[in-house]
Amino acid sequence: MKKRFLQTDFWASFKSNHGWKKVENKSGISVMVRELSLKIKKISIAYVPMYPEFESNTQPENLVTKLCQVAEEIKDCLPPNTFCIRFDPAMDIESNDERNDFVRKTRSVKSNPKVKANRIAVQPPDTVLVPLTPSQEEILSQMKNKWRYNIKLAAKKGVQVEKWAFGMEGFEKAFDIFYSLFQQTSQRDGVQFHAKEYYLDLLERGSNPDCDQPYVQLYLAKHENDYLAGIITLFCSREAVYLYGASGNIKRNLMPAYLLQWTAMQDAKEFGCPVYDFYGCPPTDDPKHPMHGLFLFKTGFGGKLVHRPGSFDVGLYRGDYSLY
Repeated sequence: MKKRFLQTDFWASFKSNHGWKKVENKSGISVMVRELSLKIKKISIAYVPMYPEFESNTQPENLVTKLCQVAEEIKDCLPPNTFCIRFDPAMDIESNDERNDFVRKTRSVKSNPKVKANRIAVQPPDTVLVPLTPSQEEILSQMKNKWRYNIKLAAKKGVQVEKWAFGMEGFEKAFDIFYSLFQQTSQRDGVQFHAKEYYLDLLERGSNPDCDQPYVQLYLAKHENDYLAGIITLFCSREAVYLYGASGNIKRNLMPAYLLQWTAMQDAKEFGCPVYDFYGCPPTDDPKHPMHGLFLFKTGFGGKLVHRPGSFDVGLYRGDYSLY
């Protein structure tokens, strides 16, 4: 499956209100910079999301060389106190073992010791991609039987899905409902979430479906007078991405989450998105993993589990990087 990633200018614009500043450069690459304050000095870190693109058979030496090349191209446009550039290269690897082996070999590349594989990835390193080019019947046929049954059950029991975009009449109330569901999810499952303004900013910046930037939509599942669950999904020419989800504590047996995802997948297909990205899940089917339920939920919709190498730092000043 061909690699796909979000239009990073959109994210650069979005991040600018949350501690990141976009930096222009001659290469046309989306670069964001954030200033960090240590006790003894202020330093900055640069971040390049989902770039460069690599084929799945790329050798570790080639990745290291390319990252250093891009870092050299853009470093002059960065603040003088920038100690490193963090990259999330776009590269889909089919197996978890192959990905881990690739990262291990990258760490052992001696040609340029400035490149370090970061222990924590910025973008989700594992995700499920569902192709949307087949017919709806074919997409459904790739799901597990129970998933198709749950979609039909939710609709049969009267669950309805509302669609909301920033600026619509009644949006504020709908968003408050979603955020309340988010708080219930956090209390129940221990999920961390951002402040209200973060999601509002995201929805506002993605509220125009006719421009070249991604379109972001809020979905709410309702049964009678009760709101049961909600998701936020992003649509752009290269993919649709399920970004955030929340659910309440009542009527969970009506399976609203399944109908929400299927509705968003249908909309993504109509929008022209070739793939639906579930945007993050555990790397393997491990029952002991604390988020194993999430793995089962996302992989049950069919598609392909892919693994990405994660984040890499290119150090510009060794002393500051070591201190960081």
